[in-house]
Amino acid sequence: MASGKDILIVAAHPDDEVLGVGGTAARHADEGDKVHVLILAEGSTSRGEQRDSNAHSEAIDALKQAARAAAECLGTEPPRFAGLPDNRMDQLDLLDIIKHVEAAVNEVDPAIIYTHHGGDLNLDHRLTHQAVLTACRPVPGARVEAIYAFETISASEWSTPEIGRPFTPCHFVDVSGYLERKRKALECYHQEMRPFPHSRSIENVEHLARFRGGCVGVEAAEGFSVCRQLRF
Repeated sequence: MASGKDILIVAAHPDDEVLGVGGTAARHADEGDKVHVLILAEGSTSRGEQRDSNAHSEAIDALKQAARAAAECLGTEPPRFAGLPDNRMDQLDLLDIIKHVEAAVNEVDPAIIYTHHGGDLNLDHRLTHQAVLTACRPVPGARVEAIYAFETISASEWSTPEIGRPFTPCHFVDVSGYLERKRKALECYHQEMRPFPHSRSIENVEHLARFRGGCVGVEAAEGFSVCRQLRF
């Protein structure tokens, strides 16, 4: 884990930041790091036949409030919202998505970035992954030390090898003491969660954390794939 560093989480939708990296974010915050969150898409308008931000303004505002409440539970900074179209990010030029990530990276100057796995079923997740890797090219003088990809339950495990390589974690963070805070943060997103045995249920999130913990001999963990890691 880092110590006194700036951390940036780049998530496609409100709730992804908690599902994928909530326990790790809380641990970073407790250990003295400043954790920033960028949420790219508004998370609601895909539920209509056409994108209509005005028709979904109350739902969008509710998701923003949930994201702010979740950040308070985890101890992270208030999230930034890019407001891109939910599950329609493929209608944008990739450069437009990259620009939002670049702006956050330039402002935050993070040592570590967490973002989506590039093989998820959800297209917005895949584009977010690509935008982060593009915005953070390892050119001389680049200051990002590590980029880790998280799994997003109901997107990572629902994908297939035909879409992208399966999520295989090789970096784990012990979050044994942070499951309750992650649960409270997810409760802020109660409108997005589903009853068990749906994959995106609070119970299943805890089951996954216990399983990942068992992979490395701790009570609970979050797993990540390593996109890039530089040790000085």
